Amino acid sequence: MKTLLALLGLAGAMCFAQQNSAYDMKGMNMPGHDMSQMGGQDSTEDSDAGAHAMHSMEGHHMDMGPHMKMTALRAPQPGDAEKARQVAETARGVMEKYKDYHVALNEGFKIFHPEVPQKQYHFTNYRFAMEAAFKFNPEHPTSLLYEKNGDDYRLVGVMYTAPKRFTEDDLNQRIPLSVAQWHEHVNFCKAPEGRKQEMLGPNPKFGLRGSITTQAECDAAGGEFHPVVFNWMVHLYPLEKDAAQIWSVDRQHAD
Repeated sequence: MKTLLALLGLAGAMCFAQQNSAYDMKGMNMPGHDMSQMGGQDSTEDSDAGAHAMHSMEGHHMDMGPHMKMTALRAPQPGDAEKARQVAETARGVMEKYKDYHVALNEGFKIFHPEVPQKQYHFTNYRFAMEAAFKFNPEHPTSLLYEKNGDDYRLVGVMYTAPKRFTEDDLNQRIPLSVAQWHEHVNFCKAPEGRKQEMLGPNPKFGLRGSITTQAECDAAGGEFHPVVFNWMVHLYPLEKDAAQIWSVDRQHAD
């Protein structure tokens, strides 16, 4: 594992930001955004949560239930549509660059849990993930979203992330909330050791499809409760024809 401290040491200017957001670094793990790859220690717990999140989303419509927190859709403001259009246009250029997944791999993107069968695979750039903790650069998505096509991968979208400490006003500065709805995964009860498979079966108690949604319930079941397990994230599909499909909430949940 490469150390996060080594990366932070590259620029003294980042020290202040680190002090103000150190707790966010511990919560940066997410599907396609496993910051344990950058940490000084193995983070099996975070990796398990990421793999489980992808399994939970696979083939399921994740509505705004007890394990999903969505930003509120705001009334349109002047300039919102143009700002979102510019983000989508930039993302379209990113997709053209990385249409061949070999290019993405050669430029530092890593496939998140390639051993787990998925409808959509997150190719994550951990340097871009770090950058997203401090500033928004639409040319640097945290993850590229590919669908498996035989032995090949077809690029269908991108994912941007933001620190979990962000308010909705902060997110609105990145992408207007009148157009995009960000989401994060909440109320996660990790299964006790030796019972992880219980997160994946029918009618689970644990995990992001589990019936347990509170600290008290999780403690009583011997689990480990996490109010938020990943940072804010938003998927977009820049090759679609209209804004509703580019920023489709239904599609990002299903994927």
